[in-house]
Amino acid sequence: MATLKQIRQRIRAAKNTQSITRAMKLVAAARLTKAKNRVEEARPYSEKMYEFILSVGSAGELPPHPLLDRRPNVKKVALVLITAERGLCGSYNTNLLKTAQRWLDTQSTDKTLVSVGKKGNLFFSKRGYEVSHAFTVPTAGADLSDAVTLTNTISEMFTNGEVDAVYLCYSKFISAIRQEPKVIQLLPIEPPQLEEGEAASQGKEYAFEPKPEDLLTLLLPKYLLTVTYQALLESSASEHGSRMTAMSSATDNAGKMIGELTLTANRVRQAAITTEILEIVAGAEALKS
Repeated sequence: MATLKQIRQRIRAAKNTQSITRAMKLVAAARLTKAKNRVEEARPYSEKMYEFILSVGSAGELPPHPLLDRRPNVKKVALVLITAERGLCGSYNTNLLKTAQRWLDTQSTDKTLVSVGKKGNLFFSKRGYEVSHAFTVPTAGADLSDAVTLTNTISEMFTNGEVDAVYLCYSKFISAIRQEPKVIQLLPIEPPQLEEGEAASQGKEYAFEPKPEDLLTLLLPKYLLTVTYQALLESSASEHGSRMTAMSSATDNAGKMIGELTLTANRVRQAAITTEILEIVAGAEALKS
């Protein structure tokens, strides 16, 4: 059994850990609030862009465009993987890496990765996967300039023929305790189509000037940028939400451990006092005899 000194050392260590996890929880909560606000502010723009692309695409036949180029023989695909720079964020990175790994295992063509975040880069580099580009994620979260850089990179890879399709793996933010890893196709762009029975709810008719075909040519790069930027924002909010939840759980667990260790220390101390009393009584009895 551990000595009283050892137990007290463990209590001090648990209290130090608890203070760290509590501070990390508060920092993550503050960053989550900002990231969540950015997601909610960007979603209306993304939805309106989706609606406009839908309307333009349904107004006429799609014009030829490099970002719409569907290759008959897909020889190589790229996966853009958005993970965190650091750990201590619960299952956030693990769920993304598992989702990406499962998707890669289903691809029979050559594959390359575009990594956004250190965790994804390290994971797949160690396993022998080709990582053609690696980007870092700022602590404060990605901004529009990061999305522009990423979008330009994958657009060049696709239009130059380095890859025949580009997919995106990211975590959709639902709440602080729930994030959903997803894999979606980025390139070639598939303009959204109205599903059966959806026209009445979506249907807003616009008078286009210039022609819808010309507008679509101008809007496709912006649409790709919008999807990429929204994914970066969703991933940032998901990371902070997962980290806040993980640090909250760690703080609670440290508190429980401190309570259990304190109880154990009291029992050990009580046992030591009882033993000393018994020894004194035994010594007194020995002197009497």
